Amino acid sequence: MKLRITIQNFELPLKNPFTISRYTVTVQKTVVVSISDGKFTGYGEATVNPYYNSTVESLKNSIESVKVILENIPENTHPTKLWETLESKLQDNYFALCAIDTAYWDVYAKQQQKPLRSFWSESDVKLPRTNYTIGIDSIEVMQSKIQQTPWPIYKIKLGTKNDVEIIQKLREVTDSVFRVDANCAWTVEETLKNAEILKTFNVEFIEQPLQADNWKGMEILKKESVLPIIADESCQKLADVSKCVAVFHGINIKLMKCGGITPALQMIQIAKAKQVKIMAGCMTESTIGISNLTQLAPLLDYIDADGALLLQNDIAKGVSFDNGKMIYTDKNGSGAFLI
Repeated sequence: MKLRITIQNFELPLKNPFTISRYTVTVQKTVVVSISDGKFTGYGEATVNPYYNSTVESLKNSIESVKVILENIPENTHPTKLWETLESKLQDNYFALCAIDTAYWDVYAKQQQKPLRSFWSESDVKLPRTNYTIGIDSIEVMQSKIQQTPWPIYKIKLGTKNDVEIIQKLREVTDSVFRVDANCAWTVEETLKNAEILKTFNVEFIEQPLQADNWKGMEILKKESVLPIIADESCQKLADVSKCVAVFHGINIKLMKCGGITPALQMIQIAKAKQVKIMAGCMTESTIGISNLTQLAPLLDYIDADGALLLQNDIAKGVSFDNGKMIYTDKNGSGAFLI
């Protein structure tokens, strides 16, 4: 039977304004792709993101442009094969490719009557806990957010003139582990100096402190930083991994940036072979995207899967969290569905 593709866009108000070093978001726009064979439906998601030139219009147009291919693919086509077919058509819009790839993996797993993660993992025993992200704000508001949401691990967004003071003050209200994400806002000298201080405040690692193309700077940090440095903006696609494993202690994989689960699995394979730490992260997205992301959790050292927890109202149900611990549904596929 021919597959049926549906494209829907949503506006997701956030509980609080979410600020990083580049911009502030109060309402997250997102696009959800549904792929149905008449019996089973799979769901994928891609968000609007100015840094990556992702808009509702570009997402819809890109997905529409390959609709005919999707509707006519042979029955039981493996998701990897579909990704290879679509990549050349969507190489300028990996966010759209991700929405399709994850929706197709979801419906494929349902057809096979298996949870999605069972294609690459036999166990849910040692799953990393997700962090909870605290966006840039006044110190009082950041403290208040921590107090309102007790959590074992926090990711603290930095990139201000008083970053060290922020961490010092936040440490006054919690003993939880901190991860720091500067979103390209620091220099080499700042990073080395900050790392020395942050280590004394139980910071686990620093994510992407330098501009994405500052490879020489990253090389210095890998040798000299007292804290591990994890690539994010520098590690967008499969082709970036080899370069990143040479100058970072670990990589953060985002499904939308790399084009979905299919390339993410390959990125994980390369990183494991090079023995660097592997993290996967999210955008501010609904439980559709988060449920797809968390299927990779058995393969990861760290996970940042709190996107849907930042929303005022979710549009979906699926994976949930208890004090950072992932709780999968008993459904096949990703377990996610629109409500």
